[in-house]
Amino acid sequence: MRTQKCILIGAGMDCGKRRRGCIMGPDAYRTAGLIDTLGDLGWQTEDRGNLPGPTWVADTPPGEVHALSETITWTRLLSEAAQAAIGQGFPIFLGGDHALSLGTVAGVSAHAAGQDRPLFVLWLDAHPDINTPTTTLSGNLHGTPVAYITGQAGFDGFPTLTAPVPPENICFIGLRSVDASERNFIAQSGMTAIDMRQIDEHGIAAPLSAFLARVATAGGMLHVSLDVDFLEPAIAPAVGTTVPGGATFREAHLVMEMLHDSGLVSSLDLVELNPFLDDRGRTASLMVDLTASLFGRRVFDRPTRSHS
Repeated sequence: MRTQKCILIGAGMDCGKRRRGCIMGPDAYRTAGLIDTLGDLGWQTEDRGNLPGPTWVADTPPGEVHALSETITWTRLLSEAAQAAIGQGFPIFLGGDHALSLGTVAGVSAHAAGQDRPLFVLWLDAHPDINTPTTTLSGNLHGTPVAYITGQAGFDGFPTLTAPVPPENICFIGLRSVDASERNFIAQSGMTAIDMRQIDEHGIAAPLSAFLARVATAGGMLHVSLDVDFLEPAIAPAVGTTVPGGATFREAHLVMEMLHDSGLVSSLDLVELNPFLDDRGRTASLMVDLTASLFGRRVFDRPTRSHS
């Protein structure tokens, strides 16, 4: 995070699942004041607008893979945009559903490989998203990006990965909805998985500190992928995949503050915001506040908000 320039790239990707609304996410972040917030923290901001990807696709029947060709197109566009942007500043990808990360992580990983540095990924999510187009039961491709970026089979037609992320470089925090096949893969692959029970028992700081120490020791770059459903639904209702028992307001801010202190983060996804489900912009505002903590806002600097 030594650069002082943020590059905003909107991706209203709404085809990773069937419930619509994430197409409005990028502009909701802008409306919630993301650009001004970053400016107040001393960051220059270049807003590159929204990528011109596919915007609508008819639902496929239950059990079939949904919007495969559209997702492949988005993955190509986002990978190219991510690889270009990360060489010019700190890219923030405004989603859009979590299938966005198929492309963003592929692009930043290719850049990291070109710098001869390993890429690590912090996945802040209720779900590990390690299904593939051949194993998904729902057919929703927003549940597949971690499988793709780690080079798993089953992604025929997708752009060829030039730099797969080693599974041991993935850390999940906040898990509380995991398929049996995903659980088995995590156990066998060497991924770090911190579920909410572990956080309840030991807190969120210790496992995050251990992961950040590994990134620092390896001289790695760190991509953070923040899904709205990482958060407790009571404070962040604007997501179509709510799972009770998520991170609290303070736990989430602590994660972001620790990430800022580490100086290791080089790119960020903000995903699964569905403004159609929000309550007067509460979730969008919270996600902007969390981004502010990542970019240097301290506890004493946090403004008082009114929802009246």
